[in-house]
Amino acid sequence: MRLSRALFASAATAVLVVAGIASAETATAGKKPKPSAAVAWAPADTAQIHPGTMMYTDGAQCTANFVFTKRSSVYVGYAAHCAGTGAATETNGCDAESLPLGTKVDFVEGGSLVSDGNRVGGGTLVYSSWLAMQQNNETDANACDYNDFALVKVDAADVSKVNPSIPFYGGPTGIDTDGTVIGDTVYSYGNSSLRAGAEPLSPKQGTSVGDQGEGWSHDVYTATPGIPGDSGSAFIDDQGRALGTLSTVQIAPLAGSNGVGDLAKELAYARANGQSRLALALGTEPFAPGL
Repeated sequence: MRLSRALFASAATAVLVVAGIASAETATAGKKPKPSAAVAWAPADTAQIHPGTMMYTDGAQCTANFVFTKRSSVYVGYAAHCAGTGAATETNGCDAESLPLGTKVDFVEGGSLVSDGNRVGGGTLVYSSWLAMQQNNETDANACDYNDFALVKVDAADVSKVNPSIPFYGGPTGIDTDGTVIGDTVYSYGNSSLRAGAEPLSPKQGTSVGDQGEGWSHDVYTATPGIPGDSGSAFIDDQGRALGTLSTVQIAPLAGSNGVGDLAKELAYARANGQSRLALALGTEPFAPGL
């Protein structure tokens, strides 16, 4: 098996709504999620920070996956390798180099941060699975290979710009805890700067072709596939539940497929390493599957 994490793009190339914190309940397609706790969000149609927003870290661009809360703070997730400083072929988070916690991250809505200046907010890297595993001297090979998750705490001044709904699809409606089997339908929303604003290519529908690493990763084919800059993107299952985060592109044997880190496992690791009260924020918009 050959993997690459070349899924970030270099900058040089390229009315409040009530929502809830995720619980065991999920909503069916076309129905509003049932919140377990009330949180005020920006309206989905005007929010500037949401799943699918571009995130720039030291010049590298990735895509936001899900929104999370912990007490009164709001966080946006992306891939740990988005803050990586080594080669794109470094896929083992237990020895790959990374920028430190405290690194500043910019949220950008469309275009390139360098050329267009479309910065809509900022945040700070507060958790990286790579750094946590290195601190723990992690020996689980599956975790080292596939645990690729990080959290950016949204600046207090920008929290009012946040909505947790996934563009085009709505949701998430909860968390998928049983992974995928071959043939399962999945959905995602990428936002690579390399598409030069071609929004019709951002929504993705695909199919699982199996799991790896004892459920730590799901291999998927989507139309269109994840490209550099889509890294970290949210993946949801056919019920709108948060499945995982875009991590790798596979070179062989399933050439062109993407590896999606299992969110349930990534969250469990984060909660055991300083993020015990972290909760997924449910979307304010109903899940509507299909392209």
